[in-house]
Amino acid sequence: MAKKKATVGKVAAQAVSSTSRKKNTDIKKKEAPAEKSASTKKVKKAPPSSRGGKKALTKKTASVSVADKAGGKTLLIVESPTKAKTLTKILGSKYIVKSSVGHIRDLPKSRLAIDVENDFAPEYILVKGKAKVKNEITSLAGKASKVILASDPDREGEAIAWHLCELLGIDPDSPCRVRFYEITQGAVKEAVKNLEPVNMNKVEAQQARRILDRLVGYTLSPLLWKKIRRGLSAGRVQSVALALVCAREREIRNFVPREYWIVTVAAVAEDGRRYVLKADSLDGKTLWKEGKSLLIDSQEIVDTILGEIAGSPLVVTDFKVRESLRAAPAPFKTSTLQQEAARRSGLSPRRAMRIAQELFEGVSIPGRGPTGLITYMRTDSLRIAPEAVRKCRDYISAHFSPEYLPAKENVYAAKGRSQDAHEAIRPTDVEITPESLEGILSSDQMKLYSLIWRRYTASQMAPAKVANATLSASAGRAGFRQLGETLVFPGWSALWPLDLKGEPLQPARKGETLLPETTETEQKFTRPPARYSEASLIKVLEEEGVGRPSTYASIVETLYDRGYVVRSDERRLQPTPLGDTVDEFLMKYFHGDSLSAIVDTGFTARMEENLDDVEEGKVQWLSVLKEFWGAFTRTMEKAETAKAVPPPAPEPIGEDCPECGKPLVLKNGRFGEFIACTGYPACKYTRPVLVKTGALCPKCSKGDVVKRKSRKGKPFYGCSRYPDCDFVSWNPPSGNSCPQCGASLMSTGKKGGEECVKCGYSGKREVPEDE
Repeated sequence: MAKKKATVGKVAAQAVSSTSRKKNTDIKKKEAPAEKSASTKKVKKAPPSSRGGKKALTKKTASVSVADKAGGKTLLIVESPTKAKTLTKILGSKYIVKSSVGHIRDLPKSRLAIDVENDFAPEYILVKGKAKVKNEITSLAGKASKVILASDPDREGEAIAWHLCELLGIDPDSPCRVRFYEITQGAVKEAVKNLEPVNMNKVEAQQARRILDRLVGYTLSPLLWKKIRRGLSAGRVQSVALALVCAREREIRNFVPREYWIVTVAAVAEDGRRYVLKADSLDGKTLWKEGKSLLIDSQEIVDTILGEIAGSPLVVTDFKVRESLRAAPAPFKTSTLQQEAARRSGLSPRRAMRIAQELFEGVSIPGRGPTGLITYMRTDSLRIAPEAVRKCRDYISAHFSPEYLPAKENVYAAKGRSQDAHEAIRPTDVEITPESLEGILSSDQMKLYSLIWRRYTASQMAPAKVANATLSASAGRAGFRQLGETLVFPGWSALWPLDLKGEPLQPARKGETLLPETTETEQKFTRPPARYSEASLIKVLEEEGVGRPSTYASIVETLYDRGYVVRSDERRLQPTPLGDTVDEFLMKYFHGDSLSAIVDTGFTARMEENLDDVEEGKVQWLSVLKEFWGAFTRTMEKAETAKAVPPPAPEPIGEDCPECGKPLVLKNGRFGEFIACTGYPACKYTRPVLVKTGALCPKCSKGDVVKRKSRKGKPFYGCSRYPDCDFVSWNPPSGNSCPQCGASLMSTGKKGGEECVKCGYSGKREVPEDE
């Protein structure tokens, strides 16, 4: 590769290491000591026959005594300490189960550590703080009769297994690898009987992704430091996600509302049947567009419709009922689990995945012992194992009447390209119902397990049957319509909510006359598209082919961590001025028409497909890197010539700092806006932005009730006189005063409920109809 392509400006030239010139078509690696690690020795590859025995600790420490106990036993290495405890109880005394606590080797953080002139050879070091773990594993491996690598069954897990092979001198082509897709007694014991080699295609795909992300991040971030300000970062996938959020914000800013009207007539039949119809057409032409009555766009048309109602009888022209079947929803994959966990349980993607990891690794169930409750949770597959389907159908047959069980099993296939090595996310045993785990699982674990169990069981049930009714009527030149929905047969909706949008509609006879009682007109304006929620952004990323199941949650969290987006009051992603500035710069040079369009969803999706091809053995990982790097360096050379862009200036609030006297400004952080001193870092004064609610503090009656945000971004309410008054509540003021003591009442979270924290009064306010 030409040297010009391997170095991009001064920043990249300093970052690229070229100390090694050895050519090798296999995965390249250099070993170096961990940065500021307790161990400064180089990690060298041991001969396969040694199994790390020569590196066993000779010092009399606790790890050596544990290694002595491993003599003649099988050492099984997993990622998670929790999983290690579960597997120890399942496998018994013939196994020693040890956790690597995630990756044991990785690229150093302080430098690029990719030798682009030597076929992108990565420089791996021992992860900081892992010296003790490495020594313990090496010592145990030297004493064990066999070493089995049982890291997670995905690309990252496969890479961890390969790194352990390198560390312990194990031949990755030997039967040393076991993959647990569910952690139950039967599945675990069966899996350890069928060992396989490390899947080097997966290892190469993971390494290619890691190198790509490092090349982009460690080359592009310094460019942002020079052109905008120090401390900024860009990433191969995070920049695409930021581009989506900023593009949606531009849509909102540029949105021009359109006026439209809704004309409604409430009518009654002779026998008392009541209907509420909406104006639907005029002179035989529809008034609806894009799901709204957008063509009723003036008071003149409204008056015309009202005149037709007043001057002509309202006659039923048609009444139809059409029954339709609603197919059962598919079981969860990673993205849909994250979306539904956010929608139905308020769990962020990262939190949902952390809880899912706990359920996968196992809990202790009375009478069963340690049991993994769900299958592996990082998957884009919808496949279900035949035995699991059979057990699920048996459960439905035993607990529901016959019509709830379809004649054949329901089969699902993921759209687009799917890594089908894993199943969909399902309970390991459908007989373990959520109700049976009351008092065993935590509140959040119960929420997530219940979602998974109900969705999976519902996926094998019969379709729901819905009756859709349509009533059409006319008054002179104006046409009207009312829609209704009725659930005829619940089917799968007995376990999973079926969101019916309409109400039941009583039958009407064609030709009968309805008597109008009231008419209503409502002027409305179209609204801009909503900002992305965490769940909806993940949905778009998946639809566009950006990222993979293991990365969705971290993509969103990275945007928060970099200060590029904040959570709005509606808990949606809103770009900060800094996020807008970074996105505008990247869009200018790395847009869809550039050689390296890293902010374009199509470009990034194609790169994901290339990585999938590497995993499937269709292409070489090195060719993917070379093709990307050539185009990226040429694009970078152009971006290096860009003029510096001033970062957005914080907005002054018109106050001086109470500690140093310098002006205070409004800044954006991960959890929204806050007030800070311009004297930072010499002065670190900050305070939250207080949003007054208009209510007096019910505890001290002196301060105002203000809205704040917790460290996790959740809004809460407290007294403006804090810390002198410690009143705090998750619920907002109701807007009413206590009838007993006069203090401000707080909502209780239940519809219409309110209570007084001062005297204990509780009651229910009258809720306006529009609420």
